[in-house]
Amino acid sequence: MPFLIKLMFEYTEEDGKKLLNLARQSISSQFNQQEITKLKDKQFRQARGIFVTLKKKDELRGCIGFPYPNLPIQEAVIDAAKSSAFQDPRFPKVEERELKNIKIEISILTHPQQIEPKVKNIEIGRDGLMCEFVGYSGLLLPQVATEHHMNSLEFLEQVCLKAGIPKDSWQNPNFKLQKFQCQVFSE
Repeated sequence: MPFLIKLMFEYTEEDGKKLLNLARQSISSQFNQQEITKLKDKQFRQARGIFVTLKKKDELRGCIGFPYPNLPIQEAVIDAAKSSAFQDPRFPKVEERELKNIKIEISILTHPQQIEPKVKNIEIGRDGLMCEFVGYSGLLLPQVATEHHMNSLEFLEQVCLKAGIPKDSWQNPNFKLQKFQCQVFSE
């Protein structure tokens, strides 16, 4: 097993529960004005890339995150949870009354690695994709491909569409593609 994959699973189920609680507390604090209780353990001070996904009745309700490890994980979770609930431009702001019906998912990302944009370089169910082309960028978490039953070609095309570029842009020599893996915690 490559070293990178071992690093991906450094958070325990208990750590995941604490991060999920922190995310929910972050969203709730916008309604009840209560102070967010920070996590004291050292693993929550590590900088990590993360995404917080909100779902209501198994439908996407918000998803915002940070692909690169620029913030300590607990700060990233707090910011991404609030942004997912209140700043995702695809959805109206979460209302207090609907919060009890929202399930939170946290994806902790490995550091993205540049790869050659070829179907054979993408493993469905393991890899997430991030692309950049002519000033546009897009990112899809690994679970998107499995949830929507995509093959590697469809996943590559969908990350292009997510970036707002034609689905065959990955064939252009100036197209840049990165892949990453996630450790996922869900309520």
